[in-house]
Amino acid sequence: MELKVIDIIKPDDVNVVIGQSHFIKTVEDVHEALVTAVPGIKFGFAFCEASGKRLVRWTGTDPTMIALARGHAVTIGAGHCFALALAAGYFPINVLPVLRAVPEIVGFYCATANPLQVVVADTERGRAILGVIDGGTPLGTEQDEDIAWRKGLLRKIGYKL
Repeated sequence: MELKVIDIIKPDDVNVVIGQSHFIKTVEDVHEALVTAVPGIKFGFAFCEASGKRLVRWTGTDPTMIALARGHAVTIGAGHCFALALAAGYFPINVLPVLRAVPEIVGFYCATANPLQVVVADTERGRAILGVIDGGTPLGTEQDEDIAWRKGLLRKIGYKL
């Protein structure tokens, strides 16, 4: 077995969701779920088929996001993994609930705009995602002023009243 770390290259304002699914039907079901949940959403989605032709299947509404998602899926290359790229202004918090309802989705590794690396294992059978490195390590714990900033930010951007 060989371990590899794969950098996910993307613009800073693009959010990425990396996960695992189990069936080719995922591609159409994710597309329908996203456009129904957020009208006008700009995204790209790619899924690594693990049997048959073993193609990267894809869909989306924005050519740039489609290219990103396809590139991420090809680079990760793990069976049944998927990559979703959300254009600037679209956020995982708004789509994860509908993605969780897609019957084919097994789970998520991350949903982030942070710098991201995917840790994979290669064996004679194929490739698997072992985990992700999402952003940097903590530099300390929040203090009172940090708590006030966090609470203020959430209210400013409309996620809390």
